Amino acid sequence: TSGSGKSTLLNLLGGLDTPSSGDVTVLGQSLNSMSERQRGKLRNSSIGFVYQFHHLLNDFSALYNVALPLLINNIDKRKAIKLAEDILMKVGLKNRLQHKPSQLSGGERQRVAIARAMISEPACLLADEPTGNLDADNADDILDLIIELNNKKSTSLLIVTHDLTIANKMDRKLKLSNKKLHEV
Repeated sequence: TSGSGKSTLLNLLGGLDTPSSGDVTVLGQSLNSMSERQRGKLRNSSIGFVYQFHHLLNDFSALYNVALPLLINNIDKRKAIKLAEDILMKVGLKNRLQHKPSQLSGGERQRVAIARAMISEPACLLADEPTGNLDADNADDILDLIIELNNKKSTSLLIVTHDLTIANKMDRKLKLSNKKLHEV
């Protein structure tokens, strides 16, 4: 439910916020003991984020929005662009590569954000209502793609959702209430 701490949980797990007590460990590394720069590098290389509101860069095309995490990691530009093209095709945006976010529908922007989160094949994918802005067919396709990444690449997957259809496709379900996680 709203206000239960879902966004705070995702921000803590992704190293965007630091806990007031306790510790968050990702890939055997304590996020609390890292500098902001180190947490940023870890996020870029190992954590994919899919927000309910896509946070795309308005001045860049869909292609460059998706390639950006690879370019930041000094991946060869041609390789990064090719990988971005490939994943954008997988999410059904073959004909929208050069479009900027303002030229895309809400669902298309969400698919670009999902492609960007998945392009580096992160160790962990954190998703806040990842299919919330998509029609039923695209939502199913995108969820299948996310689950495929989870299975084929051993990517940890944490999805925050109100949608029981999505929740029921997951291996494990937890409910967040009163700022505590409970097994469902």
